[in-house]
Amino acid sequence: MGFKSFLYDYLIASGMSVTAAQYLNAALLTVGLLIIAIIIDLIIKKIIIQLFAQFASRTKTNFDDLLIKNKVPRNIAHIIPLIIVLELIPTVYLDFPYFENMVFKGLQVFGIILALWVARSLLNALRDYFKILPNLKDKPIDSYIQVFMIFAWIVGILSAFAIITGIEFIKFLTGLGAASAVILLIFKDTILGFVASIQVSINDMVRIGDWITFEKYGADGDVIEINLSTVKVQNFDLTITTIPTYALISDSFKNWRGMTDSDGRRIKRSLSIKLDSITYLSTDQVNNLKSIQLISDYLETRQNDIEEYNLSNNINKDLLLNGRNLTNIGVFRKYMQTYIDNHSGVNKDMMIMVRQLAPTSQGIPIEIYAFSSDKRWKNYEYIMADIFDHLIAAVPYFDLEIFELPNNSSFKGIKKELVSKDD
Repeated sequence: MGFKSFLYDYLIASGMSVTAAQYLNAALLTVGLLIIAIIIDLIIKKIIIQLFAQFASRTKTNFDDLLIKNKVPRNIAHIIPLIIVLELIPTVYLDFPYFENMVFKGLQVFGIILALWVARSLLNALRDYFKILPNLKDKPIDSYIQVFMIFAWIVGILSAFAIITGIEFIKFLTGLGAASAVILLIFKDTILGFVASIQVSINDMVRIGDWITFEKYGADGDVIEINLSTVKVQNFDLTITTIPTYALISDSFKNWRGMTDSDGRRIKRSLSIKLDSITYLSTDQVNNLKSIQLISDYLETRQNDIEEYNLSNNINKDLLLNGRNLTNIGVFRKYMQTYIDNHSGVNKDMMIMVRQLAPTSQGIPIEIYAFSSDKRWKNYEYIMADIFDHLIAAVPYFDLEIFELPNNSSFKGIKKELVSKDD
């Protein structure tokens, strides 16, 4: 107050008019107040940041380090200069009550924005801290942080409007009740995303790090982020697919977490055998197949059982169809089962099955249903290829053929026959 009077008296003594002296006095005091506020802000900010840094270096938790990383001390440091400026505003604009009211409202609005900055940086620090906790790192923390920030911004904006217009906050909210339908329409996606985030979290549908397949959006990869409005999936070709969060509860998708958490990765692939290559096996053919070590004991035991049955029931074996017989596809299926049972890349503690599926226009499928012991994609593909490389090469040993659509080579023999007939 004394400095203000001294400056005003000096301007009057210099021959300046009262009005001009008042304006110039207020302008000089405003500039001086800004300089003081900036200096105090720099000093307070430096002190608080150093104190936080020293405190963080002495603690074992990472939370205080995250507070510094997200600029919480820096934002808090701005509060003290703001309070000082608010206290000195009435002195600076004593002769200008209108300007005092306008500047005071402006500083109050700035205080609201500053509070939102502090809240945002604090919530970001909490988000980063929760993500490093084992029990929470795969949860959609971003969604909850965004919801809190949306509510904070709504309250902040409404408070700012209430300050500017001079309307009480409660009355301001009451007036917005009539516009609730419009507000709901504007924030429809946000509300849907919030509800979806809660359902996804409660039902444990998706976690960060899960491998999901979402055909509708062309997503096939790992979830890298779940927030209020979108889910980001990094596909295996390293592209990023963005999916609306509410689509996780409104549409169907596949989560591969069950496979990754299990002890193996499923192998489910079949060989299609041509129907006209399937036949009964004669005694000579069975004896020839006994040279295959994996099924030699099986063939010996099975052949003895069949012969004993046929003899005991006086079966006429002049025709192979009569009585009980071995078929080449049945023996091959047993070979496949034995081979899979002994394969080092197959998990022996999980389901291992070779089954015959219903005949189709492309032959009769013989399917392997098993689980690889190594779930890593590259190794899984190697194990599966190794199995089917062997089985495809083994098919001709059982006088069977794999079905394949006709190609140019399929008609070469026919073409040669037609040419020879024409000659």
